[in-house]
Amino acid sequence: MLTTLRRAEYAELIGLFFLIGAAMGMWFVPLSSVLAAHGLAQLRPYAFATSGLAAFVSPLLFGAMADRHASPVKVLRGLALATAISMALASSAIRFGAAPGVVLGFILLHAFCSAPMWSLTSTVVFARLADAKREFGPIRAVATIGWMSGCLLVSALGADRSTLAGYAGAGVWLVVWGFTLLLPPGAAPLPVAGLTWTQRFGYDALALLRHRDHRVVFLTTALFAIPLAAFYPYTPPHLQAIGLEHTSAWMSLGQVTEVVAMLCLGTLLLRWRLKWIFACGLGLGVVRFAFCAAGPPWTLMTGLLLHGVSYTLVSITGQIYLDQRVDPAWRARGQALMSLLNSGVGSTIGYLGTGRWFAVCTVESHTRWSLFWMGLSAAMAAVLVFFLAMYRGRGGRAGAL
Repeated sequence: MLTTLRRAEYAELIGLFFLIGAAMGMWFVPLSSVLAAHGLAQLRPYAFATSGLAAFVSPLLFGAMADRHASPVKVLRGLALATAISMALASSAIRFGAAPGVVLGFILLHAFCSAPMWSLTSTVVFARLADAKREFGPIRAVATIGWMSGCLLVSALGADRSTLAGYAGAGVWLVVWGFTLLLPPGAAPLPVAGLTWTQRFGYDALALLRHRDHRVVFLTTALFAIPLAAFYPYTPPHLQAIGLEHTSAWMSLGQVTEVVAMLCLGTLLLRWRLKWIFACGLGLGVVRFAFCAAGPPWTLMTGLLLHGVSYTLVSITGQIYLDQRVDPAWRARGQALMSLLNSGVGSTIGYLGTGRWFAVCTVESHTRWSLFWMGLSAAMAAVLVFFLAMYRGRGGRAGAL
C-alpha cells in the first residue's frame, strides 16, 4: 500500500514508468524479427550487444550528471528526445536498406541514448518514496504493464517484423519528453568543484565494490544477465519454429508474472532475507530455461511465464538493495553502476556469447533448441552456486565503503 504519496504524485510516477516501459518494449522485443525480415539476421547478436557497449559509458555518465550537475528529471527529459530521434533514424536505416555498418551505427546511437533510462527513472521514483521496500514494487510493475502494452500494440499493428514498430516507439518517446515537462524538476545538485574526469564520467562509483555484499550483489546481477541475454533474440525464432506468429504478444507472457511478482515483492522483502529472495530468483532462472529445453509448446510457454518472476526477484530486488544500503549522495551512480555491470558487462558477454552458442547449436538451419536452452540453464545454476557461496548479508548502510 502506498503511504507517502498523494494521488497526483502516484499518477505521475506510474505514468512515467508506463510510457518508458511501452517505448522500450516496442523496440527491444520485435528487433530480432525486424532485422531478420530485412535480411539482417546476421546483425542480431551485435545489434543487441550495442546496448551492452553503451552501458559501459552512458548510465554512469548521465548518473553522475544527475548526482552533480542537473536534476534527474531534466537529464531524463533530454535523453527522451534524443532517444526518439535516434530510434527513428535506426528504423529508417533498416527500412531503406542502408549498409549493415550504418544500421548498426544508428542502433548503437539509440542504445547510448536509451541505456540510462531505467536507472534514471528509478532514481526519480526512489527520491520521492519514504518506504521503498513496500512501495517501489507496485509502481515499478506499471513499467512492465507498459512494456506488455507496447508489445501488444506492435502485434495489433501487424508490425512484429516491420520498422513501423520502431517509428511507433519513437512517437512514444516524444510523449515521454512531453510528460517530463509536467513533472516537478526537483532540486538541482549543489555544484562540485575540482572534479576529475573519473568523477565526471561517474567511474568513482566503482568504489562501491569495496564493500563485500555490494560487490556480490553487483556481480550476481551481472552474471545473471549473461544467460538472460538470450531471451529476446532467440525466443521469437523458437516461437516461430513451433508455428506461433505475433511473437511480440506471446513474449509479453513473461511480463504478466513479472507484474504479479512486483506486487508481491514488498511482502517478500518484509518477511524474507534478501539472500533467499535472490536465491529464489536465480533458482527459478535455472528451472525456466530447463522448461524451454523440454520440447512441447506448453513447456516453452511455462518458461516464458517464469521469466518475469525470476527477473523481478533478482534485478528489481537488486535495485531496492542499493536504495536501502547505499548513501543517498551515491544513489544515482549506484543505480547507474548496476546498469553498467548488468547491461554493459553482463549483457555484452551474454549477447555475443549466446549468439556463439546459438551458432554451435544450429546445423544447416536446424537449431537444437533443447541443447541451446539446457546450456543456459547450466550457466544460471553456476550463478546460483556463486551467490550462495559468497553472499553474507552482514552490515547496514555502507555508502562508498
